Amino acid sequence: MTSPTVDIIVPVWNNPFETRACLASVLHHSPEARLIVVDNGSSRETELMLEEFSEPLGERGLFIKSERNLGMVPAINIGLARSDSDVAVILLPHVRVTADSLAGLVQAALMPHAGIVSPVFSGSGAPQLPPVTSGGTLMETFRVSFATLALRKEMHRQLGGFDEGLDGGEWCLKDYVRRAWKWGYHTCVTSRSHVVCGEEAVFGSNVRKLQQSQLSGITYQERWGISRHYCIYFGHEATGLADIMETITQGARQGHRFTLLLHRRQAADFRRMGWHVRHTGIETQRISMLMQQRNLLRRCMDLQARIPDIIPVRGGADFPGMDTAIPFEEVAAVIGAARADEHNELAPVFTEPGERTP
Repeated sequence: MTSPTVDIIVPVWNNPFETRACLASVLHHSPEARLIVVDNGSSRETELMLEEFSEPLGERGLFIKSERNLGMVPAINIGLARSDSDVAVILLPHVRVTADSLAGLVQAALMPHAGIVSPVFSGSGAPQLPPVTSGGTLMETFRVSFATLALRKEMHRQLGGFDEGLDGGEWCLKDYVRRAWKWGYHTCVTSRSHVVCGEEAVFGSNVRKLQQSQLSGITYQERWGISRHYCIYFGHEATGLADIMETITQGARQGHRFTLLLHRRQAADFRRMGWHVRHTGIETQRISMLMQQRNLLRRCMDLQARIPDIIPVRGGADFPGMDTAIPFEEVAAVIGAARADEHNELAPVFTEPGERTP
């Protein structure tokens, strides 16, 4: 069996010392990968460094020069358009790869259910993303970062590039994740891949970036709807939660977040089924066996203090102290309607391992 091929796309705009360190870490830890460097109108100093760096690479390096700074997302799209390997890995210059980090990304990206894969980040410039729950080597997620991102070849060819009209961060990535899920591809984070982030250089006006982010958020919501955070209490006697969990997982893939308040037996069932490590958008909290109702109310108050717009949900039983709690059926209807809209356009059926295409 042949090894999968990998393209590593690095968009560059100045910062020659940081960029050299990034490229050197790739060559040291993944010498078999091909580098696609997009020079986004950099200074002559950076251009000379890239020319010097590229000379010994031969066919293992592809350097693309733009005469002006097109922006990070357009530069990434240029690199993706030239990528023909099994996996394309986006890597920003402030990131250093570590031993086996790219191998872990590639392995995860080629799993049957995956399309977009993020590593675990550390360092002073690490993006603020949901943590990978202990014990989960591969979890689905909704929030990722351009800092490092692996994309499966057939997926990015079906989806095309990132939307250059959105911001170069949160909303652009959320839009891409939703497009990937619409076509049946999951977004995951793997704890088998770890990269280190330095401080990312920030350019441009903060006011302009804020305005662009706000406008991008509006555009995203017009396309995909508003993401909510739900707090669900199932009740002490609730069992047979498999169907409910499937709906909740579908909602997490749409960008909703869920905090599930579980009694001891339910928490044990979740661990046995692996539901507690299924998606980073699904958090479980175990209710204490002592003074259960008081503990439940305290947890709800803490959640409302941290997340004022959180929505309490009755998952089949009364929600003590939460008169405004809505029935789970309302949440399921929102998730189902969004899924139906996604299927208005024909998309290939992308099955889980062991599943058959209907």
